[in-house]
Amino acid sequence: MLILNQYVYIAKNIKNQEMKKIVVLTGAGISAESGIATFRGADGLWEGHRIEDVASPEGWAKDNEMVLDFYNIRRRQIGEVKPNEGHFGLKALEKEFDVQIITQNIDDLHERAGSSNILHLHGEITKARSSVDPNLVYDIGYKDINLGDKCAQDSQLRPHIVWFGEAVPMLDPAIKLCRQADILVIIGTSLVVYPAASLVRYVPTNTPVYIIDPNILEVHIPNLTKITEGASTGVARLRKLLK
Repeated sequence: MLILNQYVYIAKNIKNQEMKKIVVLTGAGISAESGIATFRGADGLWEGHRIEDVASPEGWAKDNEMVLDFYNIRRRQIGEVKPNEGHFGLKALEKEFDVQIITQNIDDLHERAGSSNILHLHGEITKARSSVDPNLVYDIGYKDINLGDKCAQDSQLRPHIVWFGEAVPMLDPAIKLCRQADILVIIGTSLVVYPAASLVRYVPTNTPVYIIDPNILEVHIPNLTKITEGASTGVARLRKLLK
């Protein structure tokens, strides 16, 4: 029995080593099918607010309470929606590939769909962090952050979100993943928001690239396959193509 268990363990390791690495870059489009509003509307507003008022250090400094209320509402909304077939389809790919997800989204739908490897480029709305020490991060789930909620250093808690004008601490790990990609998949992102849009440049030459989006802009990427569908049907089609 011991020899058999060792054989199974070795066989699994060999299979994992042989799996191609798929790096998936997801944006607001994949979450939109679950009912989460995309980042901004045609008028440049984010759910009725100017971006700089709710997604910048200056906006936070100007009005803590308004910023907290804005993210509290969004956090509650995210707690009420469910992952869609696009999210579940990425989880299913793990049966045959080493799937690494880099998401620009701040929701937790990839986690709730069961994906194993998720890197949040712009932070996570289900977490709070210190206003003075970015290393003090707390899991809060779908609870509100209120004025007076403080970290261990007695500083007001803020959303664990990367705002405009702030550094993107997870950018270097994301670049490292892209450099290892055997296949790159881009879902629901316009590739116009930097620095996330720059990640394509780090993928090895001749790597197959798939873009899933019903409204694909004109892009010039080598070895590109366009899937002009939404996330749910697009990921299903992707899985067939990869087989």
